[in-house]
Amino acid sequence: MDSYHYLLELAIILFFTKVLGIITKRFAMPQVVGALLAGLLMGPAVFGVLHETELLDTLAELGVIVLMFNAGLETDLNELKRSGKAAFVIALIGVLVPLVGGFLLSSWFSPGNVLKNLFLGLILTATSVSITVETLQELGKLSTRSGNAILGAALIDDVLGIVALTMITSAAGQGTSIWPVLLKIVAFFAISIVFGGLACRGFNWWFARYERDKKRFVIVALSVCLLYAYIAEVFFGVADITGAYIAGVIFAKTPRVAYLQYRFETLSYMLLSPIFFASIGLKVDFHNLGGTMLVFAILLLIVAILSKIVGCGVGAKLCGYTTPESIRIGCGMVSRGEVALIVANKGISCGLMNPDFFAPVVLVVIATTILTPIFLKLAYHSCGSHTEQLEESRLLDRIEDVAQLDIVSQNVLEMHEKLREEADKDDTAK
Repeated sequence: MDSYHYLLELAIILFFTKVLGIITKRFAMPQVVGALLAGLLMGPAVFGVLHETELLDTLAELGVIVLMFNAGLETDLNELKRSGKAAFVIALIGVLVPLVGGFLLSSWFSPGNVLKNLFLGLILTATSVSITVETLQELGKLSTRSGNAILGAALIDDVLGIVALTMITSAAGQGTSIWPVLLKIVAFFAISIVFGGLACRGFNWWFARYERDKKRFVIVALSVCLLYAYIAEVFFGVADITGAYIAGVIFAKTPRVAYLQYRFETLSYMLLSPIFFASIGLKVDFHNLGGTMLVFAILLLIVAILSKIVGCGVGAKLCGYTTPESIRIGCGMVSRGEVALIVANKGISCGLMNPDFFAPVVLVVIATTILTPIFLKLAYHSCGSHTEQLEESRLLDRIEDVAQLDIVSQNVLEMHEKLREEADKDDTAK
């Protein structure tokens, strides 16, 4: 009977993520917040009904891969190209500020070991864009100028994080040289550009030739998504979600992109996304948090939030984004997610991280994951309202200007008519 227990776990996850999603939506919050809370309530932190299993972890990983592939399908490639330079600046400052903030906080609580303190700062540099993607999709803002900047910056953020991780582990004598890692990253993106151009043409020809049988398009697209995610992670050391996202961007230029979006949204919505979001909540366990570590966790959370909002926001502002857009970009980069946990596990295995700090890091990951959708909702609502008011004010000013020009032109016409009448009178008199 235990072999069928996973069916009960899946039923509980799907039911409660939906129920809490509806409840959070009634409070004008994204439904993803409800899914995260469902995992938190059902997990060891509160009721202990569900626990992490290998099956749930596997399905959760598949869920984030499909989610990022769907984000690639919805990406405006031209806008992403335009925001490329800005995304690099945003990502760079968004990495440096959390790195310094985490290092200073860790040095305060555990002075002495520079590399260990620097490693804690490295954990805070990570960005998990999957939560942001789901929220932006729900808000209908994924293809906006700020949405594309967030996606581009998050991808570059992952690359910078890999480079920084390699440098620190190499300095500690626990890793490989930095140059092979950089070479693999450059090779991955170079191959992606070439393969993407060729694959897009091939798929366009194939889709046009077999236009009637649409189901095969979905199967092929999913196969390419999983294969590219595998190749990125195993052969190039790049995150699998980055590979999935690039695969989605390739299919975004095909004529059947709308059909693929519909099918993958259904797959994600029905099964994979709820499991992924709930699995994050299942990782929380407050039993290992003592008094000192609880204070450390709270301070670490504050540093984690402010460093990303300020760092990425300043980077966006320097690149010409408006203040509302800069705030949205900063809020979209707050979530740490599974990326920070992977880095933390690597630190413990290499002896670069104090095991007592792992529980606060997990708490920060969960808290930022839950808070990011709320911040984004508030940023788009409040800043959007302000922007709409400005646009309305500018529109009214333009209307007034047009009205004034109309009055001036009317006066000119009347003067012209009078001059004409006077000229006619003079001609008649003559």
